[in-house]
Amino acid sequence: MLTCLHSFLRLFSRDEKGVTAIEYGLIAAIISLALITGAKIAGPALQTMFTNIGNTLNENQPTTTP
Repeated sequence: MLTCLHSFLRLFSRDEKGVTAIEYGLIAAIISLALITGAKIAGPALQTMFTNIGNTLNENQPTTTP
């Protein structure tokens, strides 16, 4: 019984397929977290900037007289 457990643990420690999948998962999670954080930080600033651009364009439209 102990020999089988020892063999299993030795084979399990050499198998790197699961480790690679976990690494890719962690990388994807970190990138997602960075994108979400960046969007939360930049979102209000971008909204203000585009609102100001829209207001400036509306104010500077030529008036038409009938």
